[in-house]
Amino acid sequence: MAELTALESLIEMGFPRGRAEKALALTGNQGIEAAMDWLMEHEDDPDVDEPLATPLGHVLGREPTSSEQGGPEGTGSTAGEGKPVLSEEERQEQTKRMLELVAQKQREREEREEREALERERQRRKQGQELSAARQRLQEDEMRRAAEERRREKAEELAARQRVREKIERDKAERAKKYGGSVGSRPSPPTEPGPVPSSPSQEPPTKREYDQCRIQVRLPDGTSLTQTFRAREQLAAVRLYVELHRGEEPGGDQDPVQLLSGFPRRAFSEADMERPLQELGLVPSAVLIVAKKCPS
Repeated sequence: MAELTALESLIEMGFPRGRAEKALALTGNQGIEAAMDWLMEHEDDPDVDEPLATPLGHVLGREPTSSEQGGPEGTGSTAGEGKPVLSEEERQEQTKRMLELVAQKQREREEREEREALERERQRRKQGQELSAARQRLQEDEMRRAAEERRREKAEELAARQRVREKIERDKAERAKKYGGSVGSRPSPPTEPGPVPSSPSQEPPTKREYDQCRIQVRLPDGTSLTQTFRAREQLAAVRLYVELHRGEEPGGDQDPVQLLSGFPRRAFSEADMERPLQELGLVPSAVLIVAKKCPS
């Protein structure tokens, strides 16, 4: 049975003549399978239908015949040469084999493309997992840095509070040392009353002398402090007692205070702080008001 040429077989299988010639030329005329592989791989190329610049005979490894060159002598010399003619049954059989080969190549191509698609999907998922892991590590690092920053700020805040407390304690110690003794000491027991006049005919005694006085201090926040002092203690002792017991203000800074008498209203000066309570008329009891001292 005579065989069809590769070019004829490709044309019988439905490929355009220009594509078939181009495929055979570019595969070095190595057979129909190589040409079909090229056609399958380049069927979507935009220039697949463009003709080759090199003559077909040179590409296929032979000199172009006179018929390919279009010469009149070549036409006459080959007119008498005939190719074996295939019967219809032989042509159908060969076409069937070619179509089966085309279908096999198509299946192989689809399987290859499916494998490549699966590989691309695996790569995409792998990259997605790596990206997700990187994001998670980044979030963990940020959370760890934020926690360290919070711990550092808390430690600095505690250290600042400790410094404020230490400063207050030093100030208290310095004031106590300056004015001498502890201001909040317990009151001394009352002394015995003076001698009673021996006779009702005698004149009443002079104004009674008190050894102690009870001071109530009203703070700006509405609370009050009450303490008993010796009558001969200076007013500075009362101010020191107020500064030590009025509580810490926000921020840790303690502003100096000024003492006022309740009625009649009177503001005690720094000179008054050195005077005893008895001399200031605060014995046996008095109510004082605390006001923040304005800076001079």
